[in-house]
Amino acid sequence: MPTPIRRTALALLLCCTLVFATAACGGDDEAGGSATPTTTAEKQKFAKTRFVANAGLAAGATYQWIVKPYRAGKFKKGAEGQKLALVKAGLAGAFAYNRLKAASNNAKGDPLLSKAIAPITAGIEGLKGLGTKLRNGQASDADVGAFEDVINQVKDAGKSAGAEVKDKVPSTSQLSGG
Repeated sequence: MPTPIRRTALALLLCCTLVFATAACGGDDEAGGSATPTTTAEKQKFAKTRFVANAGLAAGATYQWIVKPYRAGKFKKGAEGQKLALVKAGLAGAFAYNRLKAASNNAKGDPLLSKAIAPITAGIEGLKGLGTKLRNGQASDADVGAFEDVINQVKDAGKSAGAEVKDKVPSTSQLSGG
């Protein structure tokens, strides 16, 4: 092996050793490297932030892939792209239900938010089977309206607790869990 290649290989080996040694020496989490909330105020702030993120994703998915296509007539028999619209709506329904449940759990970390969301939990639970219903093309005006109503109630509850929710449309890979 010629000398310049040995030097390059040695330098590369030393760099890799330093990188791996530095990564292995993580240190204590007590030294402040942790991002977990420690005080009640921090826990409440993170609860509101996570609530807003989860509720926003649910609202965006509901509007983008359930309400908007339904109003455009994409779910009607014989409509162009009906099958794809129904599959996306089904995925969006399951995704929205999952994010609303997560938002409801996040709300428990903030006293004001938990009081505001408490009356809506039954409505969220009522959405459980609608994803399948949408995917199978069995959704009615009332079913689509139920999604829209619950989303609006969650948004209103968040706004009344100082956690304004804005629609955030998830990607199709987020809908399918990818």
